[in-house]
Amino acid sequence: MTCRSILFFFINFIFGIITAQKSNLAPSVTSSDDYFGVKIADEYRNLENLKDPSVINWMQSQTNYSNSILQKIPNRQYYIDKRLEFDQQKSFSVDKINITENDFYFYLKKKPDENTTKLYYRKSFKGIETEIFNPENYKPDTHKKYVINYIKPNYDGSKIAISLTESGKEVSEMIIYDVKSQKVLSDLITNCWPTNGGGISWLSDNNSFIYLQFPVTDPASDLFMKNMQAVVHTIGQNPKELNVLLSKKNNPDLKISAEDYPIVKLPTKESQFLFGSMAGATNFNDTYFKPTNLISKKNQWKLLFTKEEKIDGFILKNDSIIYISKKNGANAIYCTSLKNPDFKNPDIIVPNIPDEEINGLYQLKNGFVFNSSKNGVESKLYLYQKGKVENLILPFPSGDIAVTTQDSYSNDFWINCTGWKNDNERFKFDSVIKKFLPENLAPIVEYPEFKDIIVKEIIVKSHDGQDIPFSLLYRKDIKKDKNNPLLIDAYGAYGVNNSPFLDMTFMLWALKGGIAAIAHVRGGAEKGESWHLGGFKETKPNSWRDLIACAEYMIHENYTSSNKIAIWGQSAGGITIGRAMTERADLFKVAILTAGMVNTLRLEATPNGLNSAKEFGSKNIKSEFSALYEMDAYHHLKKGEKYPATFITTGINDPRVSPWMSTKFAAKLQEYNTSDHPVLLKVDYSGGHGERDLPLKQKYNNLADVFAFAFWQLGHPDYQLKEEIKK
Repeated sequence: MTCRSILFFFINFIFGIITAQKSNLAPSVTSSDDYFGVKIADEYRNLENLKDPSVINWMQSQTNYSNSILQKIPNRQYYIDKRLEFDQQKSFSVDKINITENDFYFYLKKKPDENTTKLYYRKSFKGIETEIFNPENYKPDTHKKYVINYIKPNYDGSKIAISLTESGKEVSEMIIYDVKSQKVLSDLITNCWPTNGGGISWLSDNNSFIYLQFPVTDPASDLFMKNMQAVVHTIGQNPKELNVLLSKKNNPDLKISAEDYPIVKLPTKESQFLFGSMAGATNFNDTYFKPTNLISKKNQWKLLFTKEEKIDGFILKNDSIIYISKKNGANAIYCTSLKNPDFKNPDIIVPNIPDEEINGLYQLKNGFVFNSSKNGVESKLYLYQKGKVENLILPFPSGDIAVTTQDSYSNDFWINCTGWKNDNERFKFDSVIKKFLPENLAPIVEYPEFKDIIVKEIIVKSHDGQDIPFSLLYRKDIKKDKNNPLLIDAYGAYGVNNSPFLDMTFMLWALKGGIAAIAHVRGGAEKGESWHLGGFKETKPNSWRDLIACAEYMIHENYTSSNKIAIWGQSAGGITIGRAMTERADLFKVAILTAGMVNTLRLEATPNGLNSAKEFGSKNIKSEFSALYEMDAYHHLKKGEKYPATFITTGINDPRVSPWMSTKFAAKLQEYNTSDHPVLLKVDYSGGHGERDLPLKQKYNNLADVFAFAFWQLGHPDYQLKEEIKK
């Protein structure tokens, strides 16, 4: 085939996609809303009814069509094969390690030929491994595929709570495994979601635990994610007989809102107090406490501190509370009496560390450890003992550190170190010799394929002069020119740090000659609370304009060109991606939105809407309505605009971002777009919020779609269609 005929085919093929989409536009029933005198039309409001047969048929036809295109992209299988190949290099992987006070190790483990993790335990690090539970054997008659998404042993390791979910729904059910009798007990805890409800907290009797109960678990119900309550379950009791500790109904004096998460914790086994927080989509919460001997009393909660104190984690030491506060722009560690707290005049223990954000505090017998980060990509670890702070030398420079302790009677602790090129490595800090000793339950694998990949941390000036951290990964042999495919990932919400970890998608992108980049835009936590507030409600435009600045930087510095840039965001990252592509459609060739929050004016119509309003705003407040409208990508689509090639995915079981957000955005984009770039919508009918809690093969298959679509549209030669597809 000649170059001319290849070009002719390609033009006709793309024209065929656009024609096919235009002939299958979504059914439209326009609604109009009045917000403070501003009338806004919503052309695809009808798509919010996911039970409407016409909506169901359109979503299914779009998915079928998208699959027919994606499956024919050459080399799509490369991504799946390489992920499985990397898995084979590691004889097994380990996750969610829990160590009890008597040195029992509980963890999830997966071998390369397995599709999901199993639960194991051993006595001590060098003990004999025993398999406890295989989720593939759970409820076999239902033919549903369950995965373990959370585990929590009691203090002496005699029992362990196991949370299971299926089809990405996240809402779970818990079973209890008795280690001594080696069997699953009859207790079946339904209506729970420990990965989104603060987990569980065992009580000192080793036979009872606290969890957050969700009265309604149907995402289609108006009561889903409403009126949650902290309850105590005792092994052997009827799980339907709820012993409520903290709730809107039982504690009217605390003014708990319907959307609040009343989470109760026992911080240590020997703690004399329970602590209850009104949690949710916020970083700081009103927190109460009461003596453990009054656990059955409903109205004995006493206010400890309000969310205005901006306390981000605390530990107890004797009769004191030691805490991190970000109040008034500070980022320091303070101490006050627990019996007579004075948060207005606390003692300062660790002052602010210049250019670092303290983001974790962990109790030891004779003090505590805390970790910090710089720009969200460079972590440090400190030990506080006898009034002195010691900077601990890490085993290797780490982008992120996770710290775990065993109990408050030991000075030993564990750290997990990761980076953009470093897989998770675990070390135990021996407090006697003051050294980190390797303690990996899984083998550490060196990936020679990655030796020539460079990690570069740079700073980009945004539209208002702010310095934006920007992480780049690429092969050292690439040349700076306009032809490099660039994939930029961005999030920027909820004060979440986009921390370094070994992301195989980024590494494979770089191996294929592309540049992978992470834009640490405002709204996240990379530079502390001020960074979060810089992309919050009315300041949210900074999130997508920081991304735009990063893309423009890469063009200016001759790394790439606008015809070679793909942007990718998930969940709340959909705001950043959606508004970047609607504000600067000319700057990007590809936009990928995974479970994206792209219709923010309708957030409060979703199950998690009232909580999301705490981060993004409420349509019922005039100034916040304006902010929500400004960040709404769906309402900023313009008829006749030439938009980038766009791949939109959602999971039908998504409990966090309603799938109709994605379908509405896809429908309107297909109607309004006049470019010759495809707009594909794919609904995962056995999935939920992105790749959360999915079996491995399903996860890799979904990521392969993203990978192949981006390279196809950016012109990578290995991903170009070579034969005509019949329409």
